[in-house]
Amino acid sequence: MVLEGRAMDRIGTTMQKKAAELERLAEVLVTGEQLRLRLHEGKVIKDRRHHLRTYPNCFVAKELIDWLIEHKEASDRDTAIKIMQKLLDQSIVHHVCDEHREFKDMKLLYRFRKDDGTFPLDSEAKVFMRGQRLYEKLMNTENNLVQTREEEGMAFERALVASEFIDWLLQEAEMPTREEAEQLGRRLLEHGIIQHVTNKHHFVDGPLLYQFRMNFRRRRRLIELLHERSRGIPESHDSPFCLRKQNSDGGNTSFLSVSPTKEIKVAVGVRRSSMSSSCGSSGYYSSSPTLSSSPPVLCNPKSVVKRQVTPEELLTPGGPFMKKTFTIVGDAVGWGFVVRGSKPCHIQAVDPGGPAAAVGMKVCQFVVSVNGLNVLCHDYRTVSNLILTGPRTIVMEVMEEMLV
Repeated sequence: MVLEGRAMDRIGTTMQKKAAELERLAEVLVTGEQLRLRLHEGKVIKDRRHHLRTYPNCFVAKELIDWLIEHKEASDRDTAIKIMQKLLDQSIVHHVCDEHREFKDMKLLYRFRKDDGTFPLDSEAKVFMRGQRLYEKLMNTENNLVQTREEEGMAFERALVASEFIDWLLQEAEMPTREEAEQLGRRLLEHGIIQHVTNKHHFVDGPLLYQFRMNFRRRRRLIELLHERSRGIPESHDSPFCLRKQNSDGGNTSFLSVSPTKEIKVAVGVRRSSMSSSCGSSGYYSSSPTLSSSPPVLCNPKSVVKRQVTPEELLTPGGPFMKKTFTIVGDAVGWGFVVRGSKPCHIQAVDPGGPAAAVGMKVCQFVVSVNGLNVLCHDYRTVSNLILTGPRTIVMEVMEEMLV
């Protein structure tokens, strides 16, 4: 039994690594496609002549770097080159004659592979692109498949019922049979495109609820390509949910976590990948592979709230709490706060240099709603999932205890 358990752990770890790889691929594909469409719209991509030959749908590297800096997608030319090199390495763009494997700040012609039909469609890319197309089709057609639904007494935004999704696939002639439609759903889940709302089940033809893990329409900033990202939900109930990650330039981002005794501990370089951290008896340790050269990051695991309150206490007229509303626009590395606790959850930590701190969010505030959805009776997993699967701009209502 012990050996069997260890074998399952290894399988689980392998699947997590595979999911992370697929997620990184998905982000690159989405970001690259958004850039391609913007460059076509701005006529940066067009037919060009060179040495009496016409090269259709291409761009000049030097001009593109100018465009990236002008549109604030890169702070300098070196950063712009790194961004485009990332797309070249992932076979999103290439030199028109495939003579250069490096993206150079010169008057060289490059092209998106999708514009000349040379994009390498392996099985993983095909599943991802199928998922993206289905997502867009669902969003663009008039139906009630994707909406706020309940499962096990909890409400989930943008959720769909598996059986209804299969009905829709058959109706739209996306799949010929229910069995094949269910297999497609399983492939979408295995490739990290959809997930069960509480991550408890594989995709099955039935009444269970599922969500698209990615918001394909969210405008990606190109600088995100230079960051390692993870969107997994932590398994440990005590693990903090970090909604901000370290800067890509290797610099340290201080992340404050305040204990009930007002002692401040600084965790350097806390990233979104710390969401899957394991919890030890003395603290939380980041297991991010990108921080392997650094010592483990220790964060204070103790709750910052002095006592847990009930939703009824927060909403009592004339009580010692006042409501505040924050509109937080995430930057390239997140929103800059940690959610923890349950029914209601609270703000455990705030990055002093992040978007949340800029609008006045503080530790110990209790979360009332996210984007109009009341979350007083939900735990931090649900709240975190709502934030990560939603738009870059979030509107949060919180309750803050008034000083007497």
